[in-house]
Amino acid sequence: MTGTPRPDWTPDPPIVQLIDVHKSFGTVEVLKGISLDVKKGEVICIIGPSGSG
Repeated sequence: MTGTPRPDWTPDPPIVQLIDVHKSFGTVEVLKGISLDVKKGEVICIIGPSGSG
């Protein structure tokens, strides 16, 4: 087995896709250009510098 994908195989598309997301609370920008794909079965957390999320 070589580990090479079959030519007819295509990966599942993400179930959630974020592109260049920004979020502010007043003048405090907390998300700055976040992009990510979440695939089926994945769990994603966004954790800030203080450890909160």
